[in-house]
Amino acid sequence: MSNDGIALSSILAHHARQSPGRAALVLEGVAVPYDELDARSNARARLLATQGVGPGDFVTVALPNGLDFYETTFAIWKLGAIPNIVSAKLPRLEMDAILDIVRPRLVVGHLPQAGIPVLPPGQGAALDQYSADPLPEVVSPHWKAMTSGGSTGRPKVIVDAMPARWNPEEGFLCQRPGDIILNPGPLYHNAPFHCIFTGLFVGGTIVEMGRFDALRALELIEAHGVTWVTMVPTMMHRIWRLAPETLSRFTLPSLRMMLHMAAPCATWLKEAWIGWLGSERVWEFYGTTEGIGSTMISGTDWLAHRGSVGQVREGYELAVLDADGHRRRPGEVGEIYFRPHGGPGSTYHYLGSPSRRIGDWESTGDLGSVDQDGYLYLSDRRNDLIISGGANIYPAEVEAALDAHPAVRTSAVVGLPDEDWGARVHAIVQPVEGADLNDADLLDFVAERLARFKLPKSIEFTSEPLRDEAGKVRRAALRDARLVGTPPRPD
Repeated sequence: MSNDGIALSSILAHHARQSPGRAALVLEGVAVPYDELDARSNARARLLATQGVGPGDFVTVALPNGLDFYETTFAIWKLGAIPNIVSAKLPRLEMDAILDIVRPRLVVGHLPQAGIPVLPPGQGAALDQYSADPLPEVVSPHWKAMTSGGSTGRPKVIVDAMPARWNPEEGFLCQRPGDIILNPGPLYHNAPFHCIFTGLFVGGTIVEMGRFDALRALELIEAHGVTWVTMVPTMMHRIWRLAPETLSRFTLPSLRMMLHMAAPCATWLKEAWIGWLGSERVWEFYGTTEGIGSTMISGTDWLAHRGSVGQVREGYELAVLDADGHRRRPGEVGEIYFRPHGGPGSTYHYLGSPSRRIGDWESTGDLGSVDQDGYLYLSDRRNDLIISGGANIYPAEVEAALDAHPAVRTSAVVGLPDEDWGARVHAIVQPVEGADLNDADLLDFVAERLARFKLPKSIEFTSEPLRDEAGKVRRAALRDARLVGTPPRPD
């Protein structure tokens, strides 16, 4: 990422001048040129300004993928404000917890808590009332503030340290100026948001899917000559699961790079994609929303270092440490730490959570090892974190929602292997003695408190204790017992 370059408030106008008529977006087959996106974002910025939005303010964006989302995000930068991105389908309780941390000037597209103004979605017609002329250039102090579930069940907000500037010649993760980029993912997740908007920063054309569908993704790549795409392994698996006669119709000749990230990829699936597209086109990225460090590996290197997620990227250092902060030897498993060259705190700060550091080193919370050549191998993800379909799900958050039901004594949530999702959320529930509780009622209750992707995909009821005398849940033992198919012994 770059701290110099053009202000994001002016970058659409820059590309409109450089390439008149070039499409910034393609949505449902309709092209939106850079000059049109710029003009509509100017008008939308003036609409937001009537709600009091100004430099340094947070604006919480709760909109689905679509033209409104893109216009609103650029409008926020045009006012020097900071977009705080959340799911458009967040339940009220989860939304309230985030707003309590962020205290934004405005919420766009979702019901707010009392005292915070809201601008409902569907304001496109109202833009005609506002000038589309350029606004004075301004630079937001932080280009994004993404939201994540917290390991304690309370959400946290990750405020990126980078001001809202970008060098339009500097592609992110091997993107090139003018790339045609497919977006198959929800923009409230960091990876799609980061990759898709940096694609616009370098003058690319974004082909927006809106909602992922395996066959449609392949059709869009071929129809529009897509050159770059990022996916999560769940998407890769769903594409590979298409009928062989369907898959054989596609060779994706335009596609220069398919970059997967956000969750571990099964070895067989990676090998299948390399066999289909070629090792030079299949890449993998491992990193954090906090931007403290990352690794990257090509398919060619992966074949020589099977299972690796690559070597540390320029600008960062990597260490695998034991519990006392000492470096592990090559091949020895420990906790993975990164250190950006700018030092701790140079890439982000949290709202609502402390950082986890040893000296200048900051933990990813993941376990792994490095080989003699510096290639990183993940041996496990965070002890508690469930990564399902590329989305991070914290068991404590799901347990808090389950335990709020009056008929639930306590609960434990673990991730179990799932061929499609990578991992599925499995809830083990101890009901109150004598309570009448069933799956459907419990899921309906929890659905009012959690986003859909966090809901348990399976529930089991038990009379066995789920926590020890200190009140700590025995997640590792519970998960291991279900992996071998036998219930855990009581403590």
